[in-house]
Amino acid sequence: MAIWSIVRRKVLNGDNSFASSILKQSRKSGSTTNHRYYGAFAKEISLVARGSQLVNSTGLRSYLGSHLSLKAMRVTVPCIQTFNTRIRLFSSDNDGSVDAVVPFMGESITDGTLATFLKKPGDHVEADEPIAQIETDKVTIDVASPVSGTIDKFVAKEGDTVEPGFKIAVISQSSGAAIQVKESEKKPEETKPEKTKEKPKPVAEAPPSPKVETSPPKEKPRAPPPPLPASGQSPREPQLPPKDRERRVPMTRLRKRVATRLKDSQNTFALLTTFNEVDMTNLMKLRSEYKDAFLEKHGVKLGLMSGFVKGAISALQNQPVVNAVIDGEDIIYRDYVDISIAVGTPKGLVVPVLRNVENMNFAEIEKEINKLAKKATAGTISIDEMAGGTFTISNGGVYGSLLSTPIINPPQSAILGMHSIVNRPMVVGGEIMSRPMMYIALTYDHRLIDGREAVLFLRRIKDVVEDPRRLLLDI
Repeated sequence: MAIWSIVRRKVLNGDNSFASSILKQSRKSGSTTNHRYYGAFAKEISLVARGSQLVNSTGLRSYLGSHLSLKAMRVTVPCIQTFNTRIRLFSSDNDGSVDAVVPFMGESITDGTLATFLKKPGDHVEADEPIAQIETDKVTIDVASPVSGTIDKFVAKEGDTVEPGFKIAVISQSSGAAIQVKESEKKPEETKPEKTKEKPKPVAEAPPSPKVETSPPKEKPRAPPPPLPASGQSPREPQLPPKDRERRVPMTRLRKRVATRLKDSQNTFALLTTFNEVDMTNLMKLRSEYKDAFLEKHGVKLGLMSGFVKGAISALQNQPVVNAVIDGEDIIYRDYVDISIAVGTPKGLVVPVLRNVENMNFAEIEKEINKLAKKATAGTISIDEMAGGTFTISNGGVYGSLLSTPIINPPQSAILGMHSIVNRPMVVGGEIMSRPMMYIALTYDHRLIDGREAVLFLRRIKDVVEDPRRLLLDI
C-alpha cells in the first residue's frame, strides 16, 4: 500500500517515468509462468495509476505490478467506463494482430460456405479490402480486412461451413510480425541438425530389431487398401464401374437453394399455366421512335421490359387476387406491387425486386432494372434487394425460348413468362400479314386463383402491350 501511494502521488504530479521504472523492475522480478498486467502505452499507465484497482476472478483486489490469473479481469477506473481485458482494442505487444471474421449475412441466413480466398498469406491488404468470399443460399458475401496490414495466416479452408463471427484469417498490423515469423521458422531449422546428429546413435544400437519390424509393415499396407475402395464405392456408385470423361463437382449453395425452392413450389402449389399471344407491333414502333430521345433525357435505353411491367401492374390492380397469397387458412391481399425480375447469372438464378413499382414511370423502371441486373451479374446484390416480391416476371425470350411453363417463386401466387419475338402470319383486317408475335404464359396457384381471373389477367397485359395508349387513358 505504501508503494502504491508513492506511485499514485508521482503520477498525479506528472512524473510518469517513475511509474514506468517501477513497472520495469516488477517485470524483471516476476516469474515467467505468472502473468502481470502492464499497460502498452504511457497513457494506459497513467489511466491505471489514477486510484484504480484490479479485481481478479476470485474477487481479491490486486494492485499495479501484482500477479494476476489468466482468467478474465475487470479494470475499475473512477469516471471511466469499465472494460474487459479480452476485448481491448490495443495489443500489449509491439506487433498487434487482428482477426478477420465472417460478417453478419442477413436475418434469414445462418451460415455459408467459404468459396475462395482472394488473397494469400503474406499479402498486404488495406482496411475494408475483401480477402475472401462466402457463398450463401442467396448471395455471395465478401469478408473484408478490418485493418490495414499483412495477412499472417488463414484459419479456415475453402469449402468450410462458417457462421457469422467465425474467424477465418489473422491480420498483422505491423511488419514486425512478419520478421518474427521468419525468425521462428529459422529456429526449428537450426535445431533439426542437432536432432539428426543424435539420431545415428540409436540407429547403431538397433540393428537386430529392423528384421523383426520389416515383416509387419509389409502386411499392414496390404490389409487397408481392399476395404477402403470397397466401402467408398458402394454408397456413391453402387455396382457401377467408373466411367471415363466424367467429373463430379459439388453443387453450390445457391444452386441447392434454387433446387429446393423450385421443388417445394411443385409440391406445395396446384400449378396451372394459361397462354396467350401478343402482337408487339405498336410497342416496338413506340420504342424505335423515341429510343434516342429517351436515352438522351434519362440516360438509359428504352426496353420492352418496362412495357410489360406496366402491363403487369395494370393487370394486378384489375385482378387483386393474383397479387395475393395463401397463409395457412387465410388469404393476404397486398395493396402494393413489388415485382421480382428473374435474372440469370453464372452462379444461378436470382430475383431482384422492384419496390412500389406502381408509382414508377417507364424511365424509373428501366433505371432500376438496369441497376439490379448489373448487381446480380457482378454478384454484389444484397439480400434485402431480393427479399419480398408479390409477383414475378421471367423473360426467357432473351435466350431464344419460344414457349415455356414457368414455376412460381414462393411465397407468391403467380409468375408471368415472356418469350422470344417471332414474325408469324396473322390475320389483320381480313388480310394475312406478317406480325412480330410473342407468346406469354401465366403460371398460377389454382388453389387461390381461378381460371377466369388468370385468363382476364393475361388479356389485360395483351391489351396494354398491343396498345400502350390505354395506360394514359386508364381504359
